[in-house]
Amino acid sequence: MELASILTCPECGHQSAETMPSDACQYFYDCKGCGSRLRPKPGDCCVFCSYGTVRCPPKQGERSCCS
Repeated sequence: MELASILTCPECGHQSAETMPSDACQYFYDCKGCGSRLRPKPGDCCVFCSYGTVRCPPKQGERSCCS
């Protein structure tokens, strides 16, 4: 399972390497470039699934996510 992901802010394009929680989804993330608060896109469970290079660990393991 991969825990590293690069988040890309949709507002300013800033990229940041982050470590994902291994057992939960992350619903919010504050961009380190512009300060925008990122939220998951409709249909996604977390910010890593919406804006990251790697899906969150629950989705990587094909487990039920955020129930």
